[in-house]
Formats: sequence, C-alpha cells, structure tokens
Amino acid sequence: MKPTSSLGAFDGAGPGGGVVHGGVVGGGVVSGAAAADGGAVDGAAAPADRPAPLVDVPPELAANHTDFFGAAGSVWIAGLPALARERMAGWRLTRDGPAAHGVVALVLPVRCADGTRAALKLQPVDEETGGEPAALRAWHGRGAVRLLDHHPASGSMLLERLDAARSLAAEPDERAAVTALAALLGRLAAVPAPPGLRRLADLAADLLRRVPAALPRLADPAEARLLDACAGAVRPLLAEPGDRLLHWDLHYANVLAPLPGADRGDWLAIDPKPLAGDPGFELFPALRNRWPAIAADSAPRNAVLRRYDLMTEVAALDRGRAAGWTLGRVLQNALWDIESGATHLAEDQVVVGGAVLRRVG
Repeated sequence: MKPTSSLGAFDGAGPGGGVVHGGVVGGGVVSGAAAADGGAVDGAAAPADRPAPLVDVPPELAANHTDFFGAAGSVWIAGLPALARERMAGWRLTRDGPAAHGVVALVLPVRCADGTRAALKLQPVDEETGGEPAALRAWHGRGAVRLLDHHPASGSMLLERLDAARSLAAEPDERAAVTALAALLGRLAAVPAPPGLRRLADLAADLLRRVPAALPRLADPAEARLLDACAGAVRPLLAEPGDRLLHWDLHYANVLAPLPGADRGDWLAIDPKPLAGDPGFELFPALRNRWPAIAADSAPRNAVLRRYDLMTEVAALDRGRAAGWTLGRVLQNALWDIESGATHLAEDQVVVGGAVLRRVG
C-alpha cells in the first residue's frame, strides 16, 4: 500500500489524494500545470485555435504521477484534461470553483444539472483506488462521503460536496478529535465488507513472510526484538482476520464536515483505501496524528496509550485483539521502510509499538 497511500505522515508518503488543501473533497490547491490535450502550463493561456482548457493540471500532481507510475503516469496526466471534459459532459456538470488535488486525484467542484453541489474526482484505477466506489456504496453515506455516480471505465467518481475548510485536523481539543475519529471508525466498521476487496488475511500473511529477511537489516538489536514482537502479536490473529469494511487511511485530514445545512451529522470520512478485515487495524494512523504533541510529552508511550484506550472504548473494540492488529500496522510501516533501505525504525514505530505491546493479551 505504501506507494499509493495518503499524503504526509500517515502511512507513508505517496499517491492517494487523501489530504484536502483546497475548496473541495480530497485534494489540494491547483496552481496551473503541464498537460497535453488542452491543458495549460503554469496557468498559461491556451493557443488561439483551441478552447480554454477546462482544467489546468497541477505541476505537483503531474510530477507525482511520473515519480510513482513512470510512463503510465505521464500518459494518464496527458489525458486528464480530455477526461475532465468527457465526464463533465457525460454527467451534465458545470464548474463551481477552483480545482483541488491530493497526490494522485484531481477534484473539481461542480454543480449537477439540478443545481446540486458535488465534487468530480478523477484518478487512475489501481489496486488502491479500484475498491473506493464499492466501499462508498456499501457505506451509503453512513459516516462517509456519498457516491453520487461512478464511471467504471475511467475510475471517475461524482461525490457529494463536503466542507474542506472544516476538517478534523483543525479541532483544537485533542480528546474531542480522538473521540470523533473513534466514533466514526466504529460506524464505518459496522458495515460488512463487500466482495472483491483486498483482505487483511492476505496482507498479514505477506507481512509475516517478509519479517525474517527484514530483522537482520536493523542496526539496533532492541528494534529488531520490537519488530519480532509485533510479528508475534499478529501471528495468532491470522485465523480470524475479520470481515468488516475498513477505511485503512482514517486520520484527521481524511475526515471533513458536511456543508452547512446538509443534515449529515458532524463528520464524514473521505478517500478510503478499502480493506476487508478487523477494525483494530484502523487505529495506527490516529495514534500517530499530531505526532509532535506525543513526542513532546514527558511520557510519550503513556500519551499513546491514552489515545489508544479512548479509541478502543469509543469504538467498542476488544483492547487486546486491537493491540495485535495495531502492532501489525506498525509492522507494515516498518517493513516498508526497511525494504526501502532504512536501518532503524522510525520514532513513531518505536513509541507506538512499545506502548501498544502493553495491551496485548
């Protein structure tokens, strides 16, 4: 998952489009771009013999696709302006504000023919994004952004518009933010996973297969013992990996408020990377949210456990079982780093892993 997870410090840096930087769901501010087929370069005007482009491809978005997907990414970016025009016409949409982007997705605020405010999300179909429409259909707006329409051939989605100016990341009260996220986690995980999604059982088995080769690469024997302990916590859970619909990237920036007056509750999740499994696997992103506050605590492991205990209580999770799956998430992130050349575990992996090991059993 690492090459295509959300931005920032949440399960690695790679494509995904999970962070909101602009005026719509799932993206960031568009600042012009290099693109073929009617796209503009850094906001430059279109040639006189062409119509003005419907969308300028952001340079960061274009670079991300090239970096992560190579030639295939460049081809997708080149066709993005045409795809936007085709979906706008096919769904009878009109632009309704500045575009936004995440790491791989471009999102356009639009209005439908009946005036409904919506967001057009354009992204390539891969193992991560391919399951998003099925997950959103299964949730049917219960705790997540509503899917209004889907174009399977291109992966394009028409989503309800949310208020990107209000994300859970802006909630100043840490306990309130953790409580809201845990309540949302419980609500999302109450839904069984639809057929065809990736399975935690397969993912966990693959993690355990990779551990023996990773352990000798760690320079600190204590870190190697911690990683081995994480694997040991996951191993007995393989027989019952769960069947709930998991978001897999549930952190503060992926939780937005609905538009004012929408009567949709307080918070809704966006940008899932759906997985079928145990909801205990969902906790790690929130445990490392706002990491500077944890790192600055006089007892950082206790600070982690305060979050962990609150989340498991609010989401009604078995604390010992959730600990095992949380350590599986630590294991997953650590293996990504080690296989990319790291010889030490990241600070959050050491602190969260060491803390949550106290809850195993």
